[in-house]
Amino acid sequence: MSPAVVLVGVMGAGKSTVGQLLAERLGKPLRDTDDDIVATAGKPISDIFVDEGEDHFRALERAAVAKALDEHDGVLALGGGAILAPETRELLKGHRVVYLEVGLADAVGRVGLGVGRPLLAINPRATLKHLIDQRRPLYAEVATITVATDGRTPEDLAEEILKQLKTADLSPREAT
Repeated sequence: MSPAVVLVGVMGAGKSTVGQLLAERLGKPLRDTDDDIVATAGKPISDIFVDEGEDHFRALERAAVAKALDEHDGVLALGGGAILAPETRELLKGHRVVYLEVGLADAVGRVGLGVGRPLLAINPRATLKHLIDQRRPLYAEVATITVATDGRTPEDLAEEILKQLKTADLSPREAT
């Protein structure tokens, strides 16, 4: 089993919103690995960060992504930092991955002041800029399609992704 499409991008890129629209249009379920982590841990991600730390969260995230890639056949949305793990990037090589690329202004507008987002607890704008800059090359590395999201509606993004999924040569990339 393999996801129809995997969505990656920084927080505020639209993975959950666009993912839901894609799932509806494809007649497939949406799965979000952040939701899987919350269900496994029995508490919100912000509490995991406070109680056990980011390293523990990232371990849960790696396991959640590996499991979802193995057993989910719908649309899969990954948490923004999932691509930080080399193991996860390696696992993504056999999948159709869409990078939802977002600029700082749009990301800040969508995320707000980062309430409930532990990585944005201090100086949300500067932190988000750092995350975008740090992660952009990793998202690009795993992507088979990149879609710019700035100034666009979720509906427009879902339609573009569907069009690219149908017209592009997107046979899964070979593992290297």
